[in-house]
Amino acid sequence: MDLVPVEIGPLNPQVQDLAVGVVLFAVCFLCLVPLLRRMNRVLAAREQATDGVAARAERLRALAEEKRAEAEAELADARHDAARTRQRAEAEGAALIAAARAEGLRERDELLARTATRIDADLATARARLQHFLPELATELASRVLGEPVVPQTSSRAPDAM
Repeated sequence: MDLVPVEIGPLNPQVQDLAVGVVLFAVCFLCLVPLLRRMNRVLAAREQATDGVAARAERLRALAEEKRAEAEAELADARHDAARTRQRAEAEGAALIAAARAEGLRERDELLARTATRIDADLATARARLQHFLPELATELASRVLGEPVVPQTSSRAPDAM
């Protein structure tokens, strides 16, 4: 018995052949379904293992990149803080040097003023002491210059007028 009433050659299947084919297909299908399910589970597990590890590796890589960026940011902040601290220390050092220099100059000027005052006082004291001996010293010097003794003369000038 033909499935198609027209003669088309070997492409026209017989009904009994189709029935045997359907039964054999059903038996093969029922035998292969559990095997295919197991194969699908194994393939899914393998894919999960490879893709899961790859995805986990990608997540870890992204996390590592994020941590590296944070560490670089902290390092940059630390460098900026160190630069600010160094600049502040240099400014403070320069200020301390300027203050020390100003203090040294002030002390120098003070010492020079005190010394000049003391020298002026010592000079005035020496002049006052030597003023008393001035006529004798002048007579002695004149005697030495002239080579003969000179007698001191009393002058009418006051000794303070010199």
